Amino acid sequence: MSNDYKQWLSDLKGRIRQSQIKAAVKVNTELLRLYWDLGQDIVVRQMEAIWGGDFFERLSEDLRSEFPEMQGFSRRNLFYIKQFYLFYTQDKLIRHQAGGELHII
Repeated sequence: MSNDYKQWLSDLKGRIRQSQIKAAVKVNTELLRLYWDLGQDIVVRQMEAIWGGDFFERLSEDLRSEFPEMQGFSRRNLFYIKQFYLFYTQDKLIRHQAGGELHII
């Protein structure tokens, strides 16, 4: 192999790795958006209606049935998604009141 080829291959490998990292970051960003929106939906719907104590269990079963290839929809994770939304909503309110800026993805 020539030195030119080795250098080109090395550069190509680096670009591929960078693309993989960028793709993973975008996927994670979209998942965070989904979890934020889902947390908000859970909070709003639990305030608007009384769906009983098995709400998280039923939602978990329904989502896992519809999206069997996805993980993260266990009863416990759905509860954590709600807590994630509530925690960062509170953080946003505190920062807003203090005059700070918050950038939610």
